[in-house]
Amino acid sequence: MSQLGVVEIKAFVPSKDFELSKQFYQDMGFNLKSEGGGVAYFALGKTSFLLQNFYQQEFAENLMMHLLVEDANAWFENLTNKGLVEKYKIKITKPETQPWQMIDFIVSDPSGVLWRIGNNI
Repeated sequence: MSQLGVVEIKAFVPSKDFELSKQFYQDMGFNLKSEGGGVAYFALGKTSFLLQNFYQQEFAENLMMHLLVEDANAWFENLTNKGLVEKYKIKITKPETQPWQMIDFIVSDPSGVLWRIGNNI
């Protein structure tokens, strides 16, 4: 198949409370680049996603995002030191070495979306 000019792919992440979720992702370290029509565009480095002002519990609690970073342990320390667990009543697990040759941990956002944040070993 020939090159068809693909630029990127972004996921639409649901939010139960749009304003709370926008603040959560900014506190997590993402930059709010634009917003309009019930969609907020977040980016950090070469990664991005779209937060939507839409919530369906079954969808939110079955969506998992994967963020590949250089140092998962440093990310874990940074996020726990920011007090996100207490501020947003979320869960952050400790980093673990996985059989798929990664060190990763899980962050649940305020809407129940799971983020696996990890680095390759």
